[in-house]
Amino acid sequence: MPDVPPSLPAPRPMRRKLIVLGSVLVGAVIGYAAVSRFSDTRTTSGDPDCRPAVALSKKLSPLAHGEVAALTMATAPLKLPDLAFLDADGQPKRLSDWRGKTVLVNLWATWCVPCRKEMPALDALQGQLGGADFEVVAINIDTRDPQKPKAFLRDGNLSKLAYFTDANAKVFQDLKGIGRALGMPTSVLVDGKGCEIATIAGPAEWASDDAVKLIKAAVKPTAAGL
Repeated sequence: MPDVPPSLPAPRPMRRKLIVLGSVLVGAVIGYAAVSRFSDTRTTSGDPDCRPAVALSKKLSPLAHGEVAALTMATAPLKLPDLAFLDADGQPKRLSDWRGKTVLVNLWATWCVPCRKEMPALDALQGQLGGADFEVVAINIDTRDPQKPKAFLRDGNLSKLAYFTDANAKVFQDLKGIGRALGMPTSVLVDGKGCEIATIAGPAEWASDDAVKLIKAAVKPTAAGL
């Protein structure tokens, strides 16, 4: 049988390249793992100011049934962006203007059929519970005719809601950026620190007994026995 020549060692330049490539791959894996752990930590811990909102959300969870069963209760601390929009006089407003008050932020548009159907219930909710401790902040995001949403509210005799608008729809993009606006309408229940309590993608019957009871408990949890 002919002798089989022993395998030759790789030339030195090739060995050097393999070592360098191996080091780069190991470093990339370690770096990815570190970033992933950091990202997971950020996602889990969230904003410390919002931990009470998560605790409140957990207490409110049994009330999220019936007409508000589609609510997604907050499970991680999340402070909303300081949304910027305009009031009926064209004056700038921000979500932080409502600090200290529980707020139901709602995004709506006249081209959104479920939004239009939901508006009377939001108007009724504002009429029943709106005041020093709670407000419905319904922000219109029509981007073309600014008179159309005003006419819709006027023709529907929806006078309890204050008119807010963002003709650039940036508020939608801001909420979408944190995973809280997947479609229209979108509503987020926010505590006095601007922290998420609950979110719903789609309409709800906000004037129902189920919704009123949940929001009353969110505004005054002690009075509700929570």
